[in-house]
Amino acid sequence: MLLAVMSDSHDNLGKIRKAISLINQKGCEYLIHCGDYCAPFILQELNELKCPVYGVFGNVDGDKYLMTKIAIEECKNIKLMGWKGELELLGKKIAFTHYPDFAYGLASTGNYDLVFYGHTHKYSLSKVNNKTRLINPGEIMGRFERSSFIIYNFTTQEVEVVEI
Repeated sequence: MLLAVMSDSHDNLGKIRKAISLINQKGCEYLIHCGDYCAPFILQELNELKCPVYGVFGNVDGDKYLMTKIAIEECKNIKLMGWKGELELLGKKIAFTHYPDFAYGLASTGNYDLVFYGHTHKYSLSKVNNKTRLINPGEIMGRFERSSFIIYNFTTQEVEVVEI
């Protein structure tokens, strides 16, 4: 099973559309978005994915009420989870947030196998407590760093960085 993880799309329609196309082509079964969509219309773009989307809010997400309303009423495959999301997939406990300090705290508990976060716009992979993989997928936006997201392979446990 493949899990795509992205963050910091910041209204970049061209990049988000390329990422969606690649995620659909690769057959990812889930997407986690770690926040900073910015405007609500990005959710309508993410609704083009052929898989469920789980997301959290970031610090520059504007109208959270409207985003939540759109996710519920118009985007049936998108679930927004506030500031922290949790999932269990194939026996792996996963947490995700936008903020690095919060993510490190979640990873430090030892309660999760994978913790994802955004905000810094830089790809990062580390291990906390010799158990939890702490991963920032980089930024979709492509302003400060290369435009990228990741795909986590549950079979091989490998992380693939996908550049757009």
